[in-house]
Amino acid sequence: MAAEVLIKAGFKVDLYEAMPSVGRKFLMAGKGGMNISNDEPSEVFITKFGNRMSQMKAVIEKFSPVELKQWLLELGVDTFVGSSGRIFPSDMKAAPLLRKWLHRLRFAGVSFHMHHQWLGWNEGNDYELLFNVNGQRIAVNVDAVILALGGASWPQLGSTGSWVSILEKKNVSIAPLRPSNCGFDTIWSDGFSARYSGQPLKSVCISFRNKDEVDVCNKGELLVTEYGLEGGVIYTLSALIRDEIAVNGYAMIYLDLIPNINKETAINKLNKGRGKQSMANHLRKQLGIDGLKAGLLREAGPITCFSNTEHLCVLIKSLPIRLVAARPIAEAISSAGGVKFAGLDDNFMIINKPGVFCTGEMLDWEAPTGGYLITACLALGRAAGMGLIANFKSCL
Repeated sequence: MAAEVLIKAGFKVDLYEAMPSVGRKFLMAGKGGMNISNDEPSEVFITKFGNRMSQMKAVIEKFSPVELKQWLLELGVDTFVGSSGRIFPSDMKAAPLLRKWLHRLRFAGVSFHMHHQWLGWNEGNDYELLFNVNGQRIAVNVDAVILALGGASWPQLGSTGSWVSILEKKNVSIAPLRPSNCGFDTIWSDGFSARYSGQPLKSVCISFRNKDEVDVCNKGELLVTEYGLEGGVIYTLSALIRDEIAVNGYAMIYLDLIPNINKETAINKLNKGRGKQSMANHLRKQLGIDGLKAGLLREAGPITCFSNTEHLCVLIKSLPIRLVAARPIAEAISSAGGVKFAGLDDNFMIINKPGVFCTGEMLDWEAPTGGYLITACLALGRAAGMGLIANFKSCL
């Protein structure tokens, strides 16, 4: 996106990519359906950036989901809004979109250079970039550079986080990179893990209260893994849970296994005579709890709860799960941390490194999945391109 802005403004643009092809993370993000943005009101959309709302507001306002849809239309990509409010290309795929975009950029004059791993600057020359190209060290002279090096999630696709040490040596202030939109470890018994690992946990609600007494309750699906929990509903809470673990060493979440049935109704249903039925059959017939949900009750609740209907229903509506660690950043969908906004000027140029601009996921922000990540990266790329142009004009 930065390249597109600059080539339109008449700059000579070279795009250097460490991988054999560009957009690998973009393609992976679209593997299950290219959720590129979200159609919710702008005042709601911006809240998804948490404590970076103030920094992201102006960026998103200048390239909002509305502008993004228009940009896609000009690229020849129709979109539709799903029932959840998420925006998708009409064919749900990332590859055709990327092909059309790359064709337009090449036709406009952007030069692409693959297999170029950035190593930093030549000693004593801040305008000479060093690259490793298939084992050979080469130098490239530039007038200015926009770094869009990603975070540290999915490193096999190129975002390794290796740039952190390069910039820290130049006294650039960087917040530690951390996993975001990630799963979490808990401690399952061997029997539970062996039996239920890999199974989805559908129609549940996660409740969580952090150290600042922020209450959240999100409904959705989870995936039980051998090490803990994954899935969209926990990804949306990952920043809060991760930060709670960092402070306390653990975080407690509470699962409502029957979010569409209130506690009083559940008690009344279980109080119906079950005759010679086992409690397992009674739970299945009255509340639809069997399989994995029944297993979770046995795993996380005391055995005595099954003899007391009220206590059992309290557990069903608020089953405690102790999370002890976020999954490694390499497994996360995205990452938090990065170059601090305080070290950048209004044009996204590093204050103590003139001519060097930063953008995208390598900046210190995070957002949940749902179209926010891609929209923000595109908007930030545009902002950095516009920032370079503005800085260039101010120097004339």
